[in-house]
Amino acid sequence: MKLLKFYATWCAPCKMLSTIIESTDKDLITVEAVDIEAQRELAMSYGIRGVPTCIIVDSDNKEIRRKVGMMNEKEYTNFVKGI
Repeated sequence: MKLLKFYATWCAPCKMLSTIIESTDKDLITVEAVDIEAQRELAMSYGIRGVPTCIIVDSDNKEIRRKVGMMNEKEYTNFVKGI
């Protein structure tokens, strides 16, 4: 599994979420940051309509779960763990 973190460089909540993700245990999940402007096709293929959006995908890149919007550290950890 890995986490796709869709963001935009101009998005303040995206920057705050990035800080939370970076400060959280790195062993939880592999994180792949996706700039929606630089990687439009990928963002469109996942139906991204707002940022930040976090999507957990399996080894075939099939979506397992998603969360749109800001999360605090506990919410992020619970999202990754599927709680």
